[in-house]
Amino acid sequence: MSFRNLPHYLALMRFEKPIGWLLLLWPTLWALWIAGNGQPAGELVWVFTLGVIVMRSLGCVINDLADRRVDPLVERTKGRPLAAGLLSSKQAFGLLLVLAILALLLLLQLPMRVWPWSIPALIITAAYPFMKRFIQIPQLVLGLAFSFGIPMAYVAIGKSFDLAFYLLCTINICWVLVFDTVYAMSDREDDLKIGVKSTAILFAENDKRIVGFLQILILLLFCYLSHRLDLANSFYLSIALVAGFFIYQQWLIRDRLRQPCFQAFLNNGWVGGILWFGLLLAFK
Repeated sequence: MSFRNLPHYLALMRFEKPIGWLLLLWPTLWALWIAGNGQPAGELVWVFTLGVIVMRSLGCVINDLADRRVDPLVERTKGRPLAAGLLSSKQAFGLLLVLAILALLLLLQLPMRVWPWSIPALIITAAYPFMKRFIQIPQLVLGLAFSFGIPMAYVAIGKSFDLAFYLLCTINICWVLVFDTVYAMSDREDDLKIGVKSTAILFAENDKRIVGFLQILILLLFCYLSHRLDLANSFYLSIALVAGFFIYQQWLIRDRLRQPCFQAFLNNGWVGGILWFGLLLAFK
C-alpha cells in the first residue's frame, strides 16, 4: 500500500464519514451498559469500540467492491475511489485483508465464548451488499448486521439473553429500517434506474407513514425497556428528546427531496448518542 494512496484508502473506508460507525457503535454500547448493569469493564468498551470502527470499514470495502460497476451510475457514489478509478480492485482486496487481520486481533482480546459469534457476523456483513439485488427489504439484512454487537456484548459480559436483550435487538432492527429507509429515499430515483431494490422503493407512497410507525414503536419499546430495567426517570427525558428528533426527521422527509432525506439519515447519529448518554445516568 502506497502512502500516496492513503487518502483514497481512507475514503474507501468512509473514514471521513463517522456516521456509519456511530450507527453501529451506539446499539453496541447500549448492550454493554445494559448487560453490565451500568458498569461494563473499560477494556470491553475499548475493544468493542475499535472493533466497530474496523468492521464498519471492512463492510464499506466489501460494499464498494460489490458495487464497483454500479456506483459510477449513481450521482452520490460516482466519486468513490473504486468507481472513480482512484484505486484498483486488487488494492481494495489488499486493504480488506489488512482490516480482516485487525478485526481478528481485536476478537482475540475478547473471551473465547465470543469468538463463534464473529462467524455469522462476518457472513452477514459480507452478504449485505449483494442483498439489494435479490430481496425487496435488504435493510432487514443490514438490521441483523448492525445488531450483532448486541449478542456479542452480552456474551462477552457473561449475561444470559433475557427480555431486555430481545427488546434491544427488536429496537435496533426497527431503527436500522428507519434510518436506512430514509437514506434509500435520497437514492430512490437512481436505484429505480439501475434496478437496485430497497424499502424506499417497496414502501412507495407509504414510506413516510411506515417510517413514522417504526419511530413510534421504537419509543414505546424503549419506554417498556426502561420500566423493565427500573431505570431512573431521567432516561425518559432521553426518550422525549429522541421523539423530538424523530419529529424533525419527519419534517425533513416531508417532500422526499434528496438532500433533506440524507440530512434526516445523518440526524440519527444524535438519536443513538442521546439514548446512550441517558443510559449512563439511568442505572440506580
